[in-house]
Amino acid sequence: MVESSLRLRDRDAIVSSEGIIFRVYGYSHPPGGYICDAEYAPSSIYISDDPRAFRTNGLKVFYKFYADEGIKFILEKFPKYTIYYKPLQRKLIGVKNDLIAEVRKPKKKLRALLLKEPDDELTISLQKVLRLILSASSLRAENFGVFGSMLHDFYYPSFSDIDLIIYGKKNLGILQETLEEIYNEPGSNLRNEFINEDAIKGKRWRFENYSSKEFLWHQRRKMIYAVFESNYTRRRIKVEFEPVREWNEIYNKYGEAYEISNEGWIKAKARVLNDDENAFMPSIYPIEIIDVLEGPRVDDVRRVISFVEEFRMQAWKDEIIYVEGKLERVEAKNEIFHQITLTYEPARYYKQTLKVIKSN
Repeated sequence: MVESSLRLRDRDAIVSSEGIIFRVYGYSHPPGGYICDAEYAPSSIYISDDPRAFRTNGLKVFYKFYADEGIKFILEKFPKYTIYYKPLQRKLIGVKNDLIAEVRKPKKKLRALLLKEPDDELTISLQKVLRLILSASSLRAENFGVFGSMLHDFYYPSFSDIDLIIYGKKNLGILQETLEEIYNEPGSNLRNEFINEDAIKGKRWRFENYSSKEFLWHQRRKMIYAVFESNYTRRRIKVEFEPVREWNEIYNKYGEAYEISNEGWIKAKARVLNDDENAFMPSIYPIEIIDVLEGPRVDDVRRVISFVEEFRMQAWKDEIIYVEGKLERVEAKNEIFHQITLTYEPARYYKQTLKVIKSN
């Protein structure tokens, strides 16, 4: 058990006594625990037949959860890893403080990887990517962290990706500008992953109102997805930079909304009023409705709030968007308003949409 005063944030990792690896999700958590995603489980308690799921650190075998596999597994086998979330008036996947066996911090792990003498091509490539960015910007190594398989020491040097975190809104802006310059340099071995259709070739596309070409356009302009062509490998390594809030940017809003209720499904056109919180999880887009195309007609829809990673950094200030999702009534302490929420929706997950229809 870890200390009860421990502060965790998005993408920090929690390990249970059974070896289940959870990812802390977002920044608003009930007292005494953390809302999480279940990411991996050891083979002693879970086996997947998905060929993508296998992981090993040389000592133990783990399997990664995909889609809703983690939710189903926890609810069926380990319901103790749920936490009551008052605003939604239901239990979510989460870990109470007294059930945390170990914590893994992305910043600490990256620092260790940068200090070690690299002994595999993935670590060499990680160090080269960071050196390239640090030499071209005012960013420092402590502005970054590492997550995914490199955080847990079960990466494969010959085919794993490099998953990095960039901490802080200001640092994210610097990184995006730096990456854009690097992408445009002749002969650069760090390129925008979504510069052409190779990034989506052969992939099954399931969103119903959001085409793969629209996805390509939106992802390309986010600048945080790259490929690195290393002299040490014969492959293109995907490099991802996930935005996470700095500590001074975090405010736990758990206590603000004390009741959220579902009021149906809505399709609408809207204008984005600002993009201050579009990069983090959940992504928040203050909006004004231009037209309700279908669904309840309410005049106080204040925002779109998205828990879907594909819709992070999706739109910028003053852009016109099409949004389709769940309409919710939010009853806060001193006010009542509506929001459109994009989240895990079993029956209509791939109907959910947030896309720009008129860009700046």
